[in-house]
Amino acid sequence: VELAFQNQLLGHPGSRSVIKDRRGQIVEDVGSIKLPQDGKDIRLALDSKIQYLAYSHLKQAITDYKAKAGGVVVVDAKTGEILALANWPTYNPNNRERLTGAQLRNRAITDTYEPGSVMKPFVAALALEAGKVRFDTVINCAPGKLTIGTATISDSHPHGALTVAQVIQKSSNVGTAKIASMLTPQQMWDMYDAIGLGQPPRLGFPGEVAGRLRPWKTWRPIEQATMSYGHGLSISLMQLARAYTIFAREGDVIPLTLTKVEGDPVGASPVFSQQTAREVRAMLELAVQPGGTAPKAQIPGYRVAGKTGTAYKIEGGQYVKKYVASFVGFAPASDPRLVVAVMIDEPGGAAHYGGDVAGPIFSNVMSG
Repeated sequence: VELAFQNQLLGHPGSRSVIKDRRGQIVEDVGSIKLPQDGKDIRLALDSKIQYLAYSHLKQAITDYKAKAGGVVVVDAKTGEILALANWPTYNPNNRERLTGAQLRNRAITDTYEPGSVMKPFVAALALEAGKVRFDTVINCAPGKLTIGTATISDSHPHGALTVAQVIQKSSNVGTAKIASMLTPQQMWDMYDAIGLGQPPRLGFPGEVAGRLRPWKTWRPIEQATMSYGHGLSISLMQLARAYTIFAREGDVIPLTLTKVEGDPVGASPVFSQQTAREVRAMLELAVQPGGTAPKAQIPGYRVAGKTGTAYKIEGGQYVKKYVASFVGFAPASDPRLVVAVMIDEPGGAAHYGGDVAGPIFSNVMSG
């Protein structure tokens, strides 16, 4: 952060033009004075209490699940302020011995991964917006498999007929791919672009990445299907947190900021209508209730909403049996204020689903 805001923090010396005699004494002021400028103060949006919650629960979970790494981002949905940003592994800046690259990376901003099912609500929202489906339109997901060309998509648990809301609640790949098939690749690409995928979040933070979103003209039908449930594109945790402010707000997306915001945020751009945002919010609330994929993300006494993601990792161009588990959600669901995005890299225990691994971290941070 200090590097990012160096120019604003730095003062600039002043100058004036004078005539001196041979002894070096000033004889005359010629004028032209340039006043010195003090460095500006930078007030970060980080909230030390929320940062402590995010960091301590993330560290505990990495230990519990024997995971390789992880990150948590907390965003104020009303202002776009980043209230917490925690990574693990990390280091103590006061002790720089034995440092490695893995400890130094700000993963939430510099690392990308395939997000998995957390992308499904955006496809449902786009289909709602385009009038292709309604909240209760029935999609036949039997027998839990769908073949497109030579490839077959399958659900982790087979489902029969599901409404669009249940497709999101149960996180059905087959249902989402069928909804995506009603849309053109260009429609999907435009929406992904509008929510900030494939472009850096423009926080001004050194090393922030854009992720990967291939041009829609090159998409094959199977790729459009897999992209609808978050495979075949890559994003950072920060991009994910920002994208979900759309559902926490009334369908518009605002720029995120590391510094305090005075007054209303500027630069909000509408992506979905208020009605669509509210309907998807209701679907995301179903996902954390019994029958959804993330009952462990619930918080007693509060209404929360969110979505799980579990994706295979790619190594050397091939999918391997290592997972990235994620959960992103917001609360209170009636008038969302905070968005919390959680990513756990390679959970090593028996549990590897986003609902089992990342959901409880969301619950702990948000309830705190």
